Amino acid sequence: MSDDVTAAGFGDRASTGPFDESEANPLRPYIDLGGIKVLPREGLNLRLEVEEQTKRIVAVGLDYAESTLQVQPFAAPRSSGLWDETRDQIRQQIRQQGGRVEEREGPLGPELLAEVPVAGPDGTQGKRLARFVGVDGPRWFLRGVIGGAATSDVEAAARVEDLFRSIVVVRGGSPMPPRDLIPLKMPAAPGTA
Repeated sequence: MSDDVTAAGFGDRASTGPFDESEANPLRPYIDLGGIKVLPREGLNLRLEVEEQTKRIVAVGLDYAESTLQVQPFAAPRSSGLWDETRDQIRQQIRQQGGRVEEREGPLGPELLAEVPVAGPDGTQGKRLARFVGVDGPRWFLRGVIGGAATSDVEAAARVEDLFRSIVVVRGGSPMPPRDLIPLKMPAAPGTA
């Protein structure tokens, strides 16, 4: 490994993504969701996940390549990233739910591959595979949860990883406590995607 590989493990985030707003190509037709911008592409479906009580958008769900990618941007301290600590928290949560989890080095850096228990519609217990990925950027952290084909199919995984890398995080200049969700919003013109 050469010295120019960052702690995140996959080289130079500024050139491979996910990108900071300052690094994004201003001419690309991004879908503006506030805290993140997503590049539209053929076959991509976008869902906003809303918290019932507050009506606040808490995550963006992207359906692509027979897979799902849920993303959340968080504020992070200037000095250190959040991914190491977040991985520990996710690992504990999954084990408490009776799931299995292993850490591995993925194309986006360290990631967790988890088998999460889920209840089927008829009440039977099943398991669902999920990949938890994260990237620390300048004063932000982008977390992704990958489900569907991209948990096991190499081609689907590459397409979803590319989608994750193409995301632009808009941290904004206002002070925010670390681990706070960077505010997300509805896209300005629905149907332009």
